[in-house]
Amino acid sequence: MSPVVSARRSPTRTLEIVRRKFQANRRFDFHPFCAFHKLLCAVLLFALCANPNAIYAQGNQDDDVVRIESNLVQLNIGVVDRKGNAVTDLSTNDFVVYEDGVRQTISSFEPAATPFSLVLLLDMSGSTLSFRTTLKQAALRFIDALSPEDRVAVISFDAKAQTLADFTVDRRKIAYAIDRAEGRKPTTELYKALRFSLDQLKREGKRRKAIVVMTDGIDTQMRKADTALLAGATTNEEALAAIKPEANSALNGVLDMADRLGATIYPLQLPSADVKRLPLPSPQLIGIYSSANKRLETLANRTGGRLHAINRLEDMGRLYAEVAADMRTLYTISYQPGGSRPRDGRWRAIKIEVKRTELLARTREGYYAR
Repeated sequence: MSPVVSARRSPTRTLEIVRRKFQANRRFDFHPFCAFHKLLCAVLLFALCANPNAIYAQGNQDDDVVRIESNLVQLNIGVVDRKGNAVTDLSTNDFVVYEDGVRQTISSFEPAATPFSLVLLLDMSGSTLSFRTTLKQAALRFIDALSPEDRVAVISFDAKAQTLADFTVDRRKIAYAIDRAEGRKPTTELYKALRFSLDQLKREGKRRKAIVVMTDGIDTQMRKADTALLAGATTNEEALAAIKPEANSALNGVLDMADRLGATIYPLQLPSADVKRLPLPSPQLIGIYSSANKRLETLANRTGGRLHAINRLEDMGRLYAEVAADMRTLYTISYQPGGSRPRDGRWRAIKIEVKRTELLARTREGYYAR
């Protein structure tokens, strides 16, 4: 499927225009708003003192909403024909949902044209320093290929995650945030950044949610833990058997959060993550990199996304655009599991059928009822 990409101006030209506009905007003086800001704070403080229970009641109300909706299962579903072409004209009556073999009642349906709220998560650790320009140009191409109604937040990470732009449809703000993404630290806290991103997505309510993350997948803390497990491995086979990638608590914590939000994760894996490219492939390195690859694959499969391997840096822009095109073909279905099934931590298998037998549906395989 060919991605739709605007040819209005080059990414480099876009970055330069955005930089100049934002520099020009700095001359404005915002001090006139200070008096209003102080007045607003005073009013809020008075309200709190007069009725402190109001805030407590509101907090309880929000907690109740979370508990009521905690069992709602949300699925992003892609449908293709036998030739692999996306099908985007289906309705709720075309789908049948099963959980553990039991047919479920669909409670809500959103067509493929429904906008997303998504996090563009950029790895700014030291390992990406040599190709930052290519990375930023590819990210701009991705933004250009999204629907105009998609709300985008830009978050960078190395040792910690940082929000560079909150959710917005303003492409100028998004481009400026991409341009100013920086970082040099050798530490890569990928899974903390994913949790941070999911926390931000919580604020987007019932909108469809996704994370697009560019990374090699080598999380610093996981690498330390994997290294300890691999201390006694002397062969590649022993190294691969020593680690159970899917049993990692940080990975499963991210997956549980994504399940509850119905968020789809699209990892774009950098060439440096390829085991075959390791200059000195010891059993320990093979174990570490193979486990990292498996975890990225699990992130994609368990959330209904796809893992895109970037074999060459020149392919980065094209793969970003393919992800954007794929997102524009997804339906979203929600259902409340029937019966009084306990949240006992067990696996719940999900199956989607399309009534038109010539079509194939793709979504996440299931979830753990935690």
